[in-house]
Amino acid sequence: MKIQIINKSRHDLPNYETIASAGMDLRANIIEPITLKPLERTIVKTGLFIELPIGYEAQVRPRSGLAAKKGVTVLNSPGTVDADYRGEIGVILVNLSNEEFVIENGERIAQLIIAKHERAEWIEVEELSETSRGEGGFGSTGVK
Repeated sequence: MKIQIINKSRHDLPNYETIASAGMDLRANIIEPITLKPLERTIVKTGLFIELPIGYEAQVRPRSGLAAKKGVTVLNSPGTVDADYRGEIGVILVNLSNEEFVIENGERIAQLIIAKHERAEWIEVEELSETSRGEGGFGSTGVK
């Protein structure tokens, strides 16, 4: 799949690190380092603008290493870039650790996944079909 992209950053285009990678790393495109205090959030710009085909979205997801090692993650995970959005891709990062975290220019801050999606058409009804689960939710099926 070919996707049009404008790169106003000072970094290479996102790329797949391995043959089986689902996501491409997004890099911070900032003039000065950003310090995220514990529980603080910020939008980090990437310098990237994309044009997706209708029926596709770009999902902005956390990088597992950043989350596991530093407690920094994407707040609205996954963030969605719609096919009709033409603005700069930004990443909402939050620091869930007890220590400050400094974001440097060029740092890999998130992953971008290109995904196909469907559009739903609602059919309003008075009741839904029965299932063995019923209305059970939020852990009702157990943890093991």
